[in-house]
Amino acid sequence: MRRRSVLAVPALLIATGASAQKLQMPPQAPATWYGVQVEDNIFTVEMPGVPDHRIVNDVSARGTAFRLHSYSLDAGGFSYVAQSATYPGDVDADPRAILQSAIDARARALDGGKWSRVDWRQMQGANAVESVGPVRGGNALRQLVLLKRRAFVSLAFLGDAASVNGREAERFFSSLKLTT
Repeated sequence: MRRRSVLAVPALLIATGASAQKLQMPPQAPATWYGVQVEDNIFTVEMPGVPDHRIVNDVSARGTAFRLHSYSLDAGGFSYVAQSATYPGDVDADPRAILQSAIDARARALDGGKWSRVDWRQMQGANAVESVGPVRGGNALRQLVLLKRRAFVSLAFLGDAASVNGREAERFFSSLKLTT
């Protein structure tokens, strides 16, 4: 897929920068989790609070406009981001290339610019890739990116290195339910 820099890097960098100071405090488990149903009804996910919703206008390589919905939340010393878009029909139909482009774009925000772990798989009938990598200050980023037909889904969790496989991250990632 030949698109300008892939989705959501600005939103993720905002979350990364905003939470850097908060990660100095010991993480605490959130008391209440809420179901979030994203715009366009692509998926649902649980978050430990009510997230901010932003719409990012983007354009395909061939010039077709589309919107990315980004839901972000800082809670309990961690950052959570859930994003969705329905790609226009002119976007390259090669799922692996689209997903590779997404993880390559996000790798630029990592310490060293490279993922520590990348795992390709099928999930809920979608092509998916999960990746984990280091972020400055001893933090880590875990993300899951899926593509089912033209529906793009991305979840990202930022916390200290030990937390990316911890209880809060697992709850966030395992709560994902594709509805398309």
